[in-house]
Amino acid sequence: MEFNVKKICVVGAGNMGHQISVLCALNGFETVCVDVSEEQLQKAEAFVQKYLPERVAKGKLDVATAQQVADRLKFSSDMNVAADVDFVIETATEKVNVKRSIFASLDAICKPDAIFATNSSFIPSSKVADATKRSDKVCNMHFFNPALVMKCVEVVKGPHPSAETAETTMELCRRLVKIPALLEKEVEGFVANRILARINEEALWLADMGVASPEEIDSVLENSLGHPMGPFRLMDLTGLDLSYTITMENYQATGEPAHKPSPLLVEKYTKGELGRKTGKGFYQY
Repeated sequence: MEFNVKKICVVGAGNMGHQISVLCALNGFETVCVDVSEEQLQKAEAFVQKYLPERVAKGKLDVATAQQVADRLKFSSDMNVAADVDFVIETATEKVNVKRSIFASLDAICKPDAIFATNSSFIPSSKVADATKRSDKVCNMHFFNPALVMKCVEVVKGPHPSAETAETTMELCRRLVKIPALLEKEVEGFVANRILARINEEALWLADMGVASPEEIDSVLENSLGHPMGPFRLMDLTGLDLSYTITMENYQATGEPAHKPSPLLVEKYTKGELGRKTGKGFYQY
């Protein structure tokens, strides 16, 4: 199979989006990061302006290479800049209707052979693929946070993507110096987050029942099971709004009372205590 990906569009300039954008540019791809929010775009550009000099100062990049990376990376609020890209990575919020709208818009803009990947951490691509006329070119490409550091990427094939789409996505992961895992069948949450969700559910239940505090629960998992970061620290890192949104999407889809979000998680969400990005979640930062 010939690998023809040269230009990439990342949709969404949030934490995952701007890190994936930098990752692509670092590894030689012309990259454009698109977002409707000028504020998010400004934050993303500020991250790049800080990150690249830091890499130079640490001896990880030379000045010339850092400038080449910066030159390969563009930011825009105009989705039409995706017209000539070979590969799209969507990193929007975990809501099916939002993703479907983005994919439908991209389908009308992008060239017919461009591959569309969703970085959703939970939603299978079959729920958005039929918003396009290229279901065979739509798949999941799930990076982990922080995307510039974490090695694993889950590539989920399922019933609709072609073998070529899956292999191109796997090869792109390798060229981004990641370790891809191919899932032949679709399942919500994929591998890592299905297992992590069960851990988080139990941890939240223990805290809700007053069995132990979030700090003590984290300590147990870190110092007995060898987790590098307990579930509450990890939820703070990824964002409690993400945890809440995924849980609510699941509850709304099933209607099962057991799938309702944890009272403690709801409390944090309604207070706007969303973890590291707001300075407070289960921990103070």
